[in-house]
Amino acid sequence: MKRRVVVTGLGCITPIGNTVGTFRDSLYAGQSGIAPLATEFPGMVGADPGLRFKTTALVKGFDPVNNESQRLASGVIVASDSSAQFGIVAARQAAAESSVLIHHDPSAIAIITGCACGGRAADEEANRHLFTRNARVPPTAILRTMASSGSSSIAIEMGISGPVLNIATACASGTHAIGLAFQMVRSGMAPAAIAGGYEAALTFGFLRAWDSMRVVSPTSCRPFSADRDGMTLGEGAAMLVLEPLEAAQARGAHIYAEVVGFGMSADAHHITQPRAEGAALAMGRALEDSVKSGVTEPANRVGYINAHGTGTPTNDAVEAAAIHQALGEFAPRIPVGATKSQTGHSIGAAGAIEALATVLALDSGSLPYTAGVSTIDPTLNLDVIIGECRAMDPQRDIALSNSLAFGGLNAVLAFRRFHD
Repeated sequence: MKRRVVVTGLGCITPIGNTVGTFRDSLYAGQSGIAPLATEFPGMVGADPGLRFKTTALVKGFDPVNNESQRLASGVIVASDSSAQFGIVAARQAAAESSVLIHHDPSAIAIITGCACGGRAADEEANRHLFTRNARVPPTAILRTMASSGSSSIAIEMGISGPVLNIATACASGTHAIGLAFQMVRSGMAPAAIAGGYEAALTFGFLRAWDSMRVVSPTSCRPFSADRDGMTLGEGAAMLVLEPLEAAQARGAHIYAEVVGFGMSADAHHITQPRAEGAALAMGRALEDSVKSGVTEPANRVGYINAHGTGTPTNDAVEAAAIHQALGEFAPRIPVGATKSQTGHSIGAAGAIEALATVLALDSGSLPYTAGVSTIDPTLNLDVIIGECRAMDPQRDIALSNSLAFGGLNAVLAFRRFHD
């Protein structure tokens, strides 16, 4: 007998808010965290970064030394990059809200995170000193560059000794992490899980590498817009606490949403060119999986899709085609939103931040709109939410959160608005 799995705790560090409350307010106000490019990034030499694009989505106001709610031990700061620090603080927020450590055995709780790039700032700093001055590389460089540094630090801080691992599947990392955690809790392998993603890769070398790919917008990310011209790079973290419904109800915990399905696929096609068939397969598998959670006629009940929505001409067109393939006649009438229009693309953390937005939409019954878009590309034949938020149809209580990564790695989560 599979257990029903619900979300009882949330945490985040993002370009539009460093608490769930501020993130929620910004999300529904259509506030964007995308801003003019900062003058300096780790590893940058000189005042002009020489980039074709002029905006990024940076986390603002994060201070693990002086901010009491974000404060980390000095040893943790020395041994961790900002990507891991984002993850630690977001996990702390989620765990505190849910009281998961009080109500479940810490020796069995799972921590599953997604981080694709690891500590880029620490890596570039060490290499710059090595190659320009032949300087000694500090031993902490290894600790700070590990992609799994955040998951390990969360376990150490919280005394959790259950399954702890990090997943690196490019832009799908955070979604894969939440999906695996869902499967572990549903099957009984773990009594509860803290899952999500973190990433802080906005360094000089990283920006220059993306600039070379010619997929970053010179202005700002506008998913599914008729005039879209690329993605915007971002950073951040989001964490969810997952646990069985019975445990949450027994103590009267607030239940944000129910996780009902998870689907994965590989395009098996091209390292950078997405294929609609692969993404459609992952969406279909998430809906098929939801039947195990008691969902009937899942395709007819999809009332919201939080799209991968990078804002590139190719990705948005392929994702639209995948939505039509997976959902057929229902596709044109399903409201679609794209959180990256506000948070940018935070790579390994993107899917987790978008899962957070999806869960908040289900909890409130209000669907956030895609910011900065005035005219939807009519060739996509999608009902993209623009201009203002929209009430969710109570009869269509399923939401999908899509992540379509480089390498053709697709991951899709299916959530349901909570019903007793």
